Amino acid sequence: MSQAIVVFSGGQDSTTCLGLAIRQHGKENVSCITFHYGQRHALEVDVAKKMAASLGIRTHHIISLDNYADLTRSALLDSTLKITAQTADAPPNTVVDGRNMLFLLLAAVVAKRDGIHDIYTGVCQADSSGYPDCRDTFIKACNVTLNLAMDYNFQIHTPLMFLNKMQIWALADELGMLERIANETLTCYNGIIGPGCGSCPSCHLRQRGYAAYLQSKSTPCA
Repeated sequence: MSQAIVVFSGGQDSTTCLGLAIRQHGKENVSCITFHYGQRHALEVDVAKKMAASLGIRTHHIISLDNYADLTRSALLDSTLKITAQTADAPPNTVVDGRNMLFLLLAAVVAKRDGIHDIYTGVCQADSSGYPDCRDTFIKACNVTLNLAMDYNFQIHTPLMFLNKMQIWALADELGMLERIANETLTCYNGIIGPGCGSCPSCHLRQRGYAAYLQSKSTPCA
């Protein structure tokens, strides 16, 4: 089987993505890369370490980008800012400019060094919360750019790109990971594992999708 590297935050989407990569490549051929970038929910790094280890991942790269807050302003990097959701006039203030591009670049650097061509990331356009770097057009452009920049044939996989949160929960269930992801991942911007705080935009998306999926499971087929 071919090798793969997963950009891994320890959240719902990236854990589902990791499960897919393991199914496709085998856990012995999958590595993870996680970033500590000064995020207010920095507990996600510890959650990612624990989750990757529990899934049998032997190689887990932890990359420090602690000076990110010196470069840009975001509610995810500044805990004194109140988190605001997307509006008709503006994206959410949790956007971290350049984050996914930088993550993919560094994942690609590690991948080329280790002879890996397949990079997985859990970005999702359908429920992107207004993040411009979660769009399919960005990923495709980034893939071309990375291949040109390093003269290497990377393939960025985004298996969740066109799924909504309910469908992502369904996929987690199909992978046999529903309870693990519901209880052990961290998606909450306020750093609460599992169900989260229930009030931040990330929790709203997660909980709404989970409730919809559980409802779909309990609804008898016609």
